[in-house]
Amino acid sequence: MTEMLASYAAGAWYTAPDEGTVVVDAATGDPVARVSATGLDTREMVDHARRVGGPGLRRLTFQARAAALKELATHLDANKAAYHELSLATGATRRDSTGDIDGGIGTTFVFSSRGRRELPDGFLLADGDVEPIGKEGTFVGQHVYTSLRGVVLQVNAFNFPVWGMLEKLAPAVLAGVPTIVKPATQTAHLTAAVMRDIIASGALPEGAVQFLCGSAGDVLDHLGGEDVVAFTGSATTAAALRGNDAVTARAARFNAETDSLNCSILGPDATVGTPEFDLYIKEVSREITTKAGQRCTCIRRAMVPESLVDDVISGIRARLDKVVVGNPRNETVTMGALVSLHQRDEVRDAVAALGRAAETVYGDPMWVEPVDADPERGAFMAPVVLLATGDRPEPHEIEAFGPVTTLIPYGAGADLGALAARGGGSLVGSIVSYDPDFVREAVAGAAPYHGRLLILDRDSAAESTGHGTPMPQLVHGGPGRAGGGEELGGIRGVLHYMQRTALQGTPDVLTAVTGRWVRGARQRDPQVHPFRIPFGALVIGDSFNSQEREVTLADIERFAALSGDHFYAHMDEVAARRNPLFGGRVAHGYFLIAAAAGLFVEPEFGPVLANYGIDALRFLKPVKPGDRIRVRISCKEKSLRAGAGYGEV
Repeated sequence: MTEMLASYAAGAWYTAPDEGTVVVDAATGDPVARVSATGLDTREMVDHARRVGGPGLRRLTFQARAAALKELATHLDANKAAYHELSLATGATRRDSTGDIDGGIGTTFVFSSRGRRELPDGFLLADGDVEPIGKEGTFVGQHVYTSLRGVVLQVNAFNFPVWGMLEKLAPAVLAGVPTIVKPATQTAHLTAAVMRDIIASGALPEGAVQFLCGSAGDVLDHLGGEDVVAFTGSATTAAALRGNDAVTARAARFNAETDSLNCSILGPDATVGTPEFDLYIKEVSREITTKAGQRCTCIRRAMVPESLVDDVISGIRARLDKVVVGNPRNETVTMGALVSLHQRDEVRDAVAALGRAAETVYGDPMWVEPVDADPERGAFMAPVVLLATGDRPEPHEIEAFGPVTTLIPYGAGADLGALAARGGGSLVGSIVSYDPDFVREAVAGAAPYHGRLLILDRDSAAESTGHGTPMPQLVHGGPGRAGGGEELGGIRGVLHYMQRTALQGTPDVLTAVTGRWVRGARQRDPQVHPFRIPFGALVIGDSFNSQEREVTLADIERFAALSGDHFYAHMDEVAARRNPLFGGRVAHGYFLIAAAAGLFVEPEFGPVLANYGIDALRFLKPVKPGDRIRVRISCKEKSLRAGAGYGEV
């Protein structure tokens, strides 16, 4: 018999005793693995995450968690060749697998990098500025984020067995919250291989990640208000999970990414012969053939001007004629199989339902001759393009989750925002045009119904990541039908797994709690210049008060000669007096900054390496010849950059 995939629970690998569900190769129909979670104690998994995994992660600072993610990503990257081989059994071509495997590992690297750059070397994250509340400055407020004390249950879809796991795991690790991974059965063998390497790497503390391979069973019965359910899949399953008592009664956080009838809008200016027309044809054709159209971000509705419909059909037909469907192990194949025969049949049924409102202008959902494969055993299907006829609802309501798109003509003056909105909310839309007025109007109409909008033209094409590719730096999710959730988005993705709390108290108390000096808190005079104090000995609130310096007219004129800044307010007394803000000549703001440096910089070699900039610099009050300035500099915050050999103050 084929291998029974094991779960990883409470620090040990568990293999179910029954025969389980057999997973077959999507292209050949041969058995690949068996999947079952029969007998698995899900309560023990949740308890282990809370008692062991959570405390283990929270003993690490943000910086240490970011370093652990880098170690993990490096380990997976070294082993990815094996994952690519296993991915072939999911029906994915090697190009398809790059987006899943390399994309997932790359996302982990990105979160590690963002964590190292943007998060403190501590356990609590201050959010925004201090809010003054009391008149005398002794009572202030500050929002902070802390790690949830629960567990993340991620329930993933079949189409991205690696990326779907890692894009949720990476921000959860940074947040300090343990994760239970529940993969889709059909592609669980690939997720399982990556999970074995995650555990073997030792990069994460024990209990930080567990693996539930098989039915989720009663795991939701053990979740509550401190936990998060992160779901990717169908809207039907999302509705069932959202209605569970864990969410409705015990207030577990629920994030969903579900069905999405994504649209791509071709602008009227993008006629045959323009770069934008060619980009549109390429983008639509690529979207429905990548992963055999099994992407939640795939273009399902291609909206084109009525005058360009025939040209678009001809262009798409020419590109799709070059697509080679078959066994992804064959190097000539450019589109592999759907994940299963059941999935193929569901797509065929959806195409039949769309046929009530559209005619087929390319492909036959019932026939394909795959390369190096048996069409009866493999889940193959030819790309299909439909053309909507009339103004029926089906193209805006039925998702054929495969290599299928529907062309939807629109007339002059059409409300494209309303047309896009008929999809009920989408993960992503795209606008292909070189007309800024058209783009501006289309964005204003479509943005409220989308989580992301790609604006594609000749200037961005070379660097564009494409309609269907979520990037870890930007949010991924969408309103309405798309689930109403949000993932990724850099540090925003980390905050999904944290609790925001409003703190109120004295500046001293908030300084002690946040590790960030608050104006009005006590300051310490270390009796030595702070720039002479090594990083480890420097204390939050250590301060230096400079001597005074008189600003003279000669200073202003010398700075003007040196910088070339001869603005009238600095150089022309008569003109400056007409200025209602100044009423006479004033010093350059940048001279004041330069003079300030002369007042506070310690010139001799010491612990300080460099000054890399000033945040929130403002010139609040004019300084005139004869005024005196001085500097107070305080250590507000410091963060050790793990592995970099230095810290930031």
